[in-house]
Amino acid sequence: MSALIAIVAAVISALFLGIASVADQRSTKRVETSKSLSPRIFLDLVRQPLWLLAVGANIVGFALQIVALSFGSLAVVQPLLVLDLIFAVLISWNLRVRAHTPRPGGARADRVMFAGVATTALGVAGFLAIGQPSGGTTHASFSTLPPLLIVLVVVVGGCLMVASRVPNTRPLALALACGVCYGVAAFSIKLVTSEVGHGPGQLFTDWPIYILLVVGPVGYLLNQDAFQQGTFLAPVQAIITAADPVISIALGIVWLDVIVRSSPAAIAGEVLSVLVMIAGIVITAQHAPQVMGQSPQAAAPQKSAVGYPRGGAQRSPGSGDPGSGVT
Repeated sequence: MSALIAIVAAVISALFLGIASVADQRSTKRVETSKSLSPRIFLDLVRQPLWLLAVGANIVGFALQIVALSFGSLAVVQPLLVLDLIFAVLISWNLRVRAHTPRPGGARADRVMFAGVATTALGVAGFLAIGQPSGGTTHASFSTLPPLLIVLVVVVGGCLMVASRVPNTRPLALALACGVCYGVAAFSIKLVTSEVGHGPGQLFTDWPIYILLVVGPVGYLLNQDAFQQGTFLAPVQAIITAADPVISIALGIVWLDVIVRSSPAAIAGEVLSVLVMIAGIVITAQHAPQVMGQSPQAAAPQKSAVGYPRGGAQRSPGSGDPGSGVT
């Protein structure tokens, strides 16, 4: 029964996170672009009703993720949360069809997109069927904290350095940093849920709650920033969606003794399933329908002191509408 509750909660969580993703992408393109990692973006977004809907959907999805991780293993719950991309794509496709908006590639592009959806689902199902993840502890010793912090600081810090120094890769670097933060957050949630029943004394005297309180908001800020900074948001969504479960499952195997089948054939099948899942995510995201959201810069382009347009109008039509987002 516990496994069933975890699976149902994870799938419903993915649905709400998919809704939030679509709303996030639309709303971040309706506000003025700010510097990377600037909290000012929240001051602009809070005036967007669509973003408030996204926040509500994120809260519900996060709560259901906590429920799922309370009843199930990281290696079971996190792959199912990959379905948020599938739900987001299907919602975007439905919005486009209902609005009678044509898309490049027509029916063929839709067929490729749905093939990507099926491939993603096949990869998730294959990993769960072959790996048969089970067991695992719900407590990590204090000795886990130093290496976890080192990995987190090095990887996220490296991504932020690349984002600041190489503008062309900024959205992708921010997306990878976001996915790492989300993966560590899921790992922390699993630890925190086991401590809630022991009272506030146990919860607030151990380290996982403080890691969660840091990486959760930082990951969310990186998520909003990556959505806004990117012209083509499909690769951004693909990186976040793929990095989150891979990171959290790896942490669970290393430090929580999550058990997956370890015979040579099983390991090969598990690796193949993860690769199939990632391939499906990339295909799905690359062929997802556009979700439009006009940005202030696109709506009213201005001229800089040297006479060149700035804001969204700087980008040529061939490089993507700055007011659009791709799920």
